[in-house]
Amino acid sequence: MAKNKDNQNLIRIGLAQINCTVGDLEGNFQKIKAWIKKAEDLNLDVIAFPELAITGYPPEDLLLKPRFIQDNLKKIRELAPFVKKTAAIVGFVDKEGSHIYNSAALIKGGKIVGVYRKMCLPNYGVFDEKRYFLPGQKLLVFKIGKITAGINICEDIWEESGPTRALGKRGTKIVFTINGSPYHQGKIRQREEIVKDQAKANKIAVVYINLVGGQDELVFDGQSMVVDSKGLVVSRAKAFVEELLVVEIDATGSKLKFKSSKLESLFLEEEVYKALLLGLGDYVRKNGFKKVVVGLSGGIDSSLVATLAVDALGKDNVTGVVMPSRFSSLLSKEDAESLAKNLRIKLMIVSIEPIFKAYLETLNPQIQDLEQDIAMENIQARIRGNILMAFSNKFNWLVLTTGNKSEMSVGYATLYGDMAGGFAPIKDIPKTLVYKLARYRNSLAEPVTARRERLAEHSATSRVIPESVLVKEPSAELRLNQKDRDSLPPYEILDPILKLYVEQDLGVDRILKLGFEKEVVSKVAGMVDKSEYKRRQSPPGIKITPKAFGKDRRVPITNKYGK
Repeated sequence: MAKNKDNQNLIRIGLAQINCTVGDLEGNFQKIKAWIKKAEDLNLDVIAFPELAITGYPPEDLLLKPRFIQDNLKKIRELAPFVKKTAAIVGFVDKEGSHIYNSAALIKGGKIVGVYRKMCLPNYGVFDEKRYFLPGQKLLVFKIGKITAGINICEDIWEESGPTRALGKRGTKIVFTINGSPYHQGKIRQREEIVKDQAKANKIAVVYINLVGGQDELVFDGQSMVVDSKGLVVSRAKAFVEELLVVEIDATGSKLKFKSSKLESLFLEEEVYKALLLGLGDYVRKNGFKKVVVGLSGGIDSSLVATLAVDALGKDNVTGVVMPSRFSSLLSKEDAESLAKNLRIKLMIVSIEPIFKAYLETLNPQIQDLEQDIAMENIQARIRGNILMAFSNKFNWLVLTTGNKSEMSVGYATLYGDMAGGFAPIKDIPKTLVYKLARYRNSLAEPVTARRERLAEHSATSRVIPESVLVKEPSAELRLNQKDRDSLPPYEILDPILKLYVEQDLGVDRILKLGFEKEVVSKVAGMVDKSEYKRRQSPPGIKITPKAFGKDRRVPITNKYGK
């Protein structure tokens, strides 16, 4: 492999934290090839790419298509001649007979010189790898100069007694772990502790390469890292962006010496906001859209979604639509207009009152006392949904829905109304976190130190989202003087209950032991269970919490099990 001319014991490795697209075999191939060229220009000894970099991750049922597997194999073979001085570790799907394997190719000198097949297959949460792959059975070790190195793939390093331990017993000094590890709050700290523990327990340095980018409801945060055999993180790539992280290792003595670098650290709101930006931007671009449309109510949820859209896509690619009715307050209309002005986006105002009157006139003969019924509220939401979808059809704008996790959990949303759209950016964001993210975004004009102090005090300055949006009481404004608290517990109470019931799967009895009122907990649990059929018809949204609605949580709609 390539060696530094001045120091024959200096090893230079590259962690290629790239953004792949599922199914774009040619695009992924071209990107990998370009980054290999970068590595060779930098005189690196090894460059490693994320898990299933050729296919994108996770390819899901594309793996059931024989042609997809063959095309992926063709691409990994086509890549080999471009790997000359620098060795490359590239994720792909290997095949033997009728079986397929989540694999890593070791390419050197223009040839595939080894293939490692993932041994530990995750089958929980968003992972379904046992549906597709068989586990590998053999370790793969190779030499970088005089240093023995090995390869792992993602879940392999999470298993205490897995292949990392076996590599350590064989005297391996470095293990390259290629990953497609999706983001949720706190994941980087959990991931880091696992890697540190494995490094220390097996006296082995870990080069951990993670994917970055959005894929449907998943976001991959990158944050690739190198951990030495003492469990010290010596280098880490940035979060939520592509990066070629280069690390130098001095292999002069019996112990490897790593050149440390400054480590980036994000606090909660910053981390989540960046995850939402990446997930939203990639979903729009990778699915062939350029522009989005958001219904602006003057409330906190639509304000945050519109702001995210502008930050992710640019102001010229976002349109806001205000759709007032007889129940819309003047303040809400003014707040929506102020937001659009602050964001400098195109704003359309379309009154739903004429259409609403026509609905009432049409339906009243069949449905008595309609104006006193919840059906009237839902009609307004569905009119708005129809208007947004009409603009979507006409101008090829993707409709972004604005419902948050608190609302989606308890069904405080209207099917084919405010749930109508193509993507739900804050679907996994609890209402209490929505406010924190809005305050964070408004604080961005301030220095970082001041920003942290302000967030700690839960204060905010009106920068983009108007102050009145942050302080007024939440309301759907579908009837006179309506407030969210008319139907729901205060969000400060609701969100902790939802976290226990939805994310931690605790039953009502166990939640009650934590001090919550029985009537409130029973009501919330009942609303969650009753709304499963609604959630199945909602657009995908970005996974932020440890358990999101969608792939993470698969509760049957028809279900008579008690709470």
